[in-house]
Amino acid sequence: MAPAPQRLKRRAEFLRAAASGRKAAEPGLVLQVRARPDGGPARLGLTVTKKVGNAVVRNRTRRRLREAARIVLASSPVEAMDLVLIGRDATRARPFAALLGDLRRALARTGALP
Repeated sequence: MAPAPQRLKRRAEFLRAAASGRKAAEPGLVLQVRARPDGGPARLGLTVTKKVGNAVVRNRTRRRLREAARIVLASSPVEAMDLVLIGRDATRARPFAALLGDLRRALARTGALP
């Protein structure tokens, strides 16, 4: 079993993924992927803007994204990449199975999954 992804914590790490990574937009989320040369485990960052709603709504959206990432990355591990998941307004109302499909498609479109 692959190790759980580490977290992206600093703003500079998020900006590097946005500037030099590949992007894939799906109805439930936006994924930014940046390959790293160090070969370490994947690092995951989550962000949801204030446009989505108040703090309760944003936190619920982040929790849904975190759980979707946990499930998808457990079944198909990713290494040596920074992944940034951006929540959309549709993320909170989207059925969870559809959200999992969105994440799998986004990972495949960016080349993170074979």
